[in-house]
Amino acid sequence: METYDVGMAMCMPIPMKSMSMSMLMVHGNGFLVGIAESGPRGRSTFYSPNMFMADIGATVGGSHYLNLDYMGTIERWSVPDAGYPELLQIGEENNQGVPYIDAQHPHSSPIMGLTLSDTISFGETKNNIKIFVAPRGEATDGPIAFMHRVTGMVNPDAPLGHHIGQDVGHISSAVIGESLKINSVRLEFSTYHGAEPQPQKVDLPLGSLDSYSLRLIEELSPTFMTMISYAYVSNPEPDAALINFVNRYSASVYNTFKICESWTFDNTLIYGGISNYDQASTLTSFGEEFLFKGSTPRIWGRIETLQRTPNELQIVTNADGNVGQWVTAITLGYTHKLTSWDSSELGIGASVTADLLPQDFQSAYGGNPWSGKAFLQFGGMKMWSL
Repeated sequence: METYDVGMAMCMPIPMKSMSMSMLMVHGNGFLVGIAESGPRGRSTFYSPNMFMADIGATVGGSHYLNLDYMGTIERWSVPDAGYPELLQIGEENNQGVPYIDAQHPHSSPIMGLTLSDTISFGETKNNIKIFVAPRGEATDGPIAFMHRVTGMVNPDAPLGHHIGQDVGHISSAVIGESLKINSVRLEFSTYHGAEPQPQKVDLPLGSLDSYSLRLIEELSPTFMTMISYAYVSNPEPDAALINFVNRYSASVYNTFKICESWTFDNTLIYGGISNYDQASTLTSFGEEFLFKGSTPRIWGRIETLQRTPNELQIVTNADGNVGQWVTAITLGYTHKLTSWDSSELGIGASVTADLLPQDFQSAYGGNPWSGKAFLQFGGMKMWSL
């Protein structure tokens, strides 16, 4: 039997007394991207966002499945020092204390996650409890991380709502948690150190358990799932003035629909909210992702509407610099599978993004900017029974 693991966004085995199991899984996804952006803040460059995983597990007795999961990246060395270009993106600072603005920070390299877990089954059913510890890993906070969800893996960019109540909790320090599944409901809790890892440092720091998250998941059917989460995070960015804690909220819906024998449609809808962040009382984000997948073509997109403050983007305006204003980014992309072999595939793709800005922001960006990308994508997953 198998159960869906939200943290890994894949099905994992459930231990049974009647059958021992041992498994090795490797998974990877990476892009080589060329980008051009318009306007005075636009950049043109090349970069390579990427992730890879190795997972090994085995049953112990008749009711335990012990699992060690490693998730890594080399973005520290494959992304420019200023982060990869993404207009309207913010979050974190580089080694010189300069904030990433209009750029996505690299993820912690080479260790993005290292988690040891024990899944304990309740008899010959799918009901189980998973207990896990991670010096760096995923808190039970937010939706499925963008690099794991089906509608996010085709897009080389992180969502603009990444730090606004969405999936920033996928890299947390000193995580201890549990995930209890009873029938179609899963209740998850974790406690961890709230300070976010510094993206350009090669380290694995620990800290006090000063934060916590709750997540409730309802699997309404094998192709339709909903979840909500709440997180109290202590001092997530220690160098930020006037921030002692933040509250993060999220709700998300996932569904898959088989259109015909060769086409499927996947859709993800996300709400994220955060309070007491970047000196703003509240900020809100909404995201819609879709993927039409055929045997070789993939047509995909992302529509985001969210709040950014003038101060976050270092924009001088007569408005209050700490009050969020609504921005919108609309992305449409296409990927064509060139070839596949042994559970892996190589694709080539392109996307275009149009940004719609409030009047206060348009002078800084030269109106409503756009960006275009061309990329190669390599990815795959392989599993072995040991």
